[in-house]
Amino acid sequence: MKSTSLHELLEEKYRLYNCLDFIELDPISIPHQFSSKEDIEISGFLTAIISWGNRKSILNNASKLMKLMGNAPFDFVLNHSDKDLINLQSFVHRTFNDTDLLAFIACLKSIYLSQGGLEKLFTGNQTLEEKLSVFPSKFFCIEVPDRTYKHIAKIQKGSAAKRINMFLRWMVRKDNKGVDFGIWNSISPSELFIPLDVHSGRIARSLGLLNRKQDDWQAVKLLTDKLLTFDSKDPIKYDYALFGMGIMP
Repeated sequence: MKSTSLHELLEEKYRLYNCLDFIELDPISIPHQFSSKEDIEISGFLTAIISWGNRKSILNNASKLMKLMGNAPFDFVLNHSDKDLINLQSFVHRTFNDTDLLAFIACLKSIYLSQGGLEKLFTGNQTLEEKLSVFPSKFFCIEVPDRTYKHIAKIQKGSAAKRINMFLRWMVRKDNKGVDFGIWNSISPSELFIPLDVHSGRIARSLGLLNRKQDDWQAVKLLTDKLLTFDSKDPIKYDYALFGMGIMP
């Protein structure tokens, strides 16, 4: 496909899927239940972390988790009691279980009390790739069970880090469509990486945007670089196009 025709297709699909109708059946619907920055961050982060597998299951379990947190995630993280934590012991999503959840809650509490919140973990003069490389060690700022570390992707080991990149898209991208929140200023939309998964990867290859067979970190960088040629200021807006074409009828 010619570059101009491909650009037009991506723009068309971006406009089609980046709309309020997209929210209802997407994990981003969970943080859209909240209005404060901290509630959006925490609900979005925890939802993104469990966003793999069946989307209906993701939405059901993320909604359940918010209810277990009293539909006040920031207040829960900072002010939970031991009894509140006991209520979380019923939670499980695939391989992410209550042990992992309790560890994540403890880490989030420490981050908001001593480090200024999740956005602060992405401040500084490093590139976003460098920030993503050190994010696991920054997030796990206290000791957690060995099994829990696997739930934060390590790009230096080749992970595509789809869930973290999706969360960053939610927090960073700014437009007038009402889907992404754009509440973080520590990262420019031009720095973002594509949240690559099996669906977007398949479509990207079918369109000739990506030649690498693996859905790994190298593929993320290659595809992001290609998308930058179509929009240097907001390349990840095309996540809507690739994901939408991959899963929508």
